[in-house]
Amino acid sequence: MNTFEHYTKGVDVGGWLSQCCHTKEHYDTFIGEKDIEKIASWGVDHIRLPIDYNLVENESGEYIEDGFVYIDNAISWCEKYGLNMVLDLHKTAGFSFDEGEHESGFFESEKLQERFYALWKELARRYGKFSGRVAFELLNEVTDREYRTVWNNIIKECITGIREYAKDSVIIVGGYWQNSPDAIKDLDRPYDKNIVFNFHCYDPLMFTHQGAEWVKDMPSDFRQSFEDAGVDTEYFIGRFKSAYDTAKKYGVPLYCGEYGVIDRASPLDTVKWYKAINAAFVKLGISRAAWSYKAMDFGLSDERLKDTINELIKYL
Repeated sequence: MNTFEHYTKGVDVGGWLSQCCHTKEHYDTFIGEKDIEKIASWGVDHIRLPIDYNLVENESGEYIEDGFVYIDNAISWCEKYGLNMVLDLHKTAGFSFDEGEHESGFFESEKLQERFYALWKELARRYGKFSGRVAFELLNEVTDREYRTVWNNIIKECITGIREYAKDSVIIVGGYWQNSPDAIKDLDRPYDKNIVFNFHCYDPLMFTHQGAEWVKDMPSDFRQSFEDAGVDTEYFIGRFKSAYDTAKKYGVPLYCGEYGVIDRASPLDTVKWYKAINAAFVKLGISRAAWSYKAMDFGLSDERLKDTINELIKYL
């Protein structure tokens, strides 16, 4: 399997330009240059930057120039502090992994798909010149398996458009079931040599999402220790096998764009989980980005981890 060079380990910057209140006040205060500097001090080589279409498009699909400025700033700060960046479209018009966003119709609507292609062409036109340090992730966490055929077709059409403006940019694609590693096998053969396959890992969910009110049938007071979760490095190696084998077959790099532990778990157990999954990433040569830098129920920079963060960042 090839490696995703210069994107070995990173941190997601969730909640800034995605899954947020889309206001100037929020954009201007949630993340700043000092945060990117801090992330760089953790010894990672990139950030993953989720954005929603709302940042750069109004409801009619017209572009919002002020929204692109925040992406520009992130790229500039990353350059200053020696980081690369994954630009991740977390939500597009008509689709979000989160049902609470009330986006629907994307996979059934040619009009919404054309809007998606147009947005990616615009992003490629603006940021394809940074191909050495900005990668493009087409869409976050496709949900239902029934979308797999149309999603493969959308991937091909979208990449074709991107390549008009960004010949060499790395493009990251994931499967269904919220980017499950089990869905990688159903992705079509890579479009070209600059494709990376992507999955997410929050296994086992009862540990990483303990007490999460948004998980169906999860009691808010449920807690589980790392030991009771019954996982180790071999568990994760087995969990990634299908994705790894598919990536190896096609000769493409493999990237885990999200992994992490909810803030209901103890800090010490959180470190143990990171240590176990990191060993699997290293053994298999899988690049990754931890979810998430700040807040979002998973914040690595939050006060709760202040006594363990120096140990935890060894396992990013």
